[in-house]
Amino acid sequence: MDFSLITVTPFAQNCTLLVCPDTRCAVLVDPGGEPERLKAACDAADVSIEKILLTHGHLDHIGAVADMQRYLDVDIVGPHRDDLFLIEAAPEFARAYGFEPPEAFVPSTWLEEGDVITFGNQRLDVLHCPGHAPGHVVFVNHAHKLIQMGDVLFKGSIGRTDLPGGDMPTLIQSIRSKLWPLGDDYRFIPGHGPLSTLGEERRTNPFVGEGR
Repeated sequence: MDFSLITVTPFAQNCTLLVCPDTRCAVLVDPGGEPERLKAACDAADVSIEKILLTHGHLDHIGAVADMQRYLDVDIVGPHRDDLFLIEAAPEFARAYGFEPPEAFVPSTWLEEGDVITFGNQRLDVLHCPGHAPGHVVFVNHAHKLIQMGDVLFKGSIGRTDLPGGDMPTLIQSIRSKLWPLGDDYRFIPGHGPLSTLGEERRTNPFVGEGR
């Protein structure tokens, strides 16, 4: 599976275009802002975008969802319903950070643990990984051992838990019980920052590594 990152907003959020190389079908994950940049990137990729996927409801991951849904005319899929309150509160968060409030939207489909998303010849398995946000989900492509992580785990760090709905023990449990069993050779695309592997983070991450 091919992918490209479009880093947007002052939060340097990784919006991801996941592409099936056989069919050139794609999904757009976490369009957090700067819709004109995202539109240009989608057009330049020359793909058929089938869905918008959301890992969770924080402003920096959903700020351009309504714009992109209107532009692409596709369904919005995810996150888990427990993040509805974050999506509804996005205008309040935007004002607090000095951003233009985003347009309201309602996902077409809420996701649950064990759901499967397909596009082209690709399959994404859904894991519900709360802690950073109560409705956070992770998308796993087992064929290519690639994870769309959102803000659960980062290279050398983990998602913050001081925002509404966050909980550190829950986040640690999500990582150790849902992610580590996948295997050390799985790469992941985080919501911010560089890619890493589960093995690297299991060995060295100061928050959830083996030394903790």
